[in-house]
Amino acid sequence: MSRVTKHNYYLDIAQTVAERCTCLRKKYGSIIVKDDVIVSTGYNGAPRGRQNCSDLNYCMRDRLNIPRGERYELCRSVHSEANAIIAAARERMLGATLYMVCVDAKSGELVSGTTSCMMCKRMVINAGISQVIVRDDAENFRIIDVQSWIDDDDSLSGIFGY
Repeated sequence: MSRVTKHNYYLDIAQTVAERCTCLRKKYGSIIVKDDVIVSTGYNGAPRGRQNCSDLNYCMRDRLNIPRGERYELCRSVHSEANAIIAAARERMLGATLYMVCVDAKSGELVSGTTSCMMCKRMVINAGISQVIVRDDAENFRIIDVQSWIDDDDSLSGIFGY
């Protein structure tokens, strides 16, 4: 009998959380874990009380042909990492691990190579989370040391002309 690894156990849970997602493009699920206890969960969807893209039957970013990673201000969703952070007490996030899974909403396939957007990276840093583990396929994942997001500050990359 083979036993699922601890990381894949938590990634499986994050993938189940992603099933609650209301985005028509990508389904993200995140969970925050500290000391082998799930602190909080989050999936991407519109803020409470607002209609979700799944309710409206359209995605504004799709309608405008906006590529992945651009113009997030036109997206109705709060990202899964942000929702997990919002739902957790700060003292439970200090030194914690955030597990994240992305599933293509149309095909149902896992999306490899995904990572947090710049805004979510900032929130993860400020929350005190120490690592992010991202699923690439059913068995493989990447472990990201959040300190690397601090050391390799992508907000200084020059893309804004500074």
